[in-house]
Amino acid sequence: MFNQFVIPAISTHQAMRHFFKTDLQIGILMNFQLAQLDALIADMRKHQKKVFVHLELIKGLSNDEYGAIYLIQNFQVDGIITTKPRVIELCRKRSTFSIMRFFLKDSLSLNQSLEMMKHYQPDAVELLPAIPHMVNLVKPHHDLPIFLGGLIKTPEAVEEARQSGAVGITTSTESLWK
Repeated sequence: MFNQFVIPAISTHQAMRHFFKTDLQIGILMNFQLAQLDALIADMRKHQKKVFVHLELIKGLSNDEYGAIYLIQNFQVDGIITTKPRVIELCRKRSTFSIMRFFLKDSLSLNQSLEMMKHYQPDAVELLPAIPHMVNLVKPHHDLPIFLGGLIKTPEAVEEARQSGAVGITTSTESLWK
């Protein structure tokens, strides 16, 4: 599904307009209100873009499996990003691409994350913060596509992520949306 390395994290209408001017096909909606989703997703479909939604970062949307059902049934989103294991299970049952987001802050969170990856089997994982060597901490344990996210601000950081073996990055830094 992912044939682009940089995945835009879109949180404003201005960023959405910029995204539409790129050749990128996949974008992540976040920090919008639930009432805005219908028009935003319709606009993305009109521009032939794939729609991913960060479940926990939509204001007014329940960030559990019921919120995910709403996104899947009402908007036919292409994918959901979440930290919630039950949402990952639901996405698998509903044939919706799932990216499970992990915050790796120490060895304990790394070990817990590795166990969750094994048990819940998301389609991909996103590791935060975007520290390239973390890819090498996860890869020996799982054959899941790995994205890096969080505070990627420079072309050099994008290249470091690429060299680490990540399949992509997520970023709100519009200058990197190429």
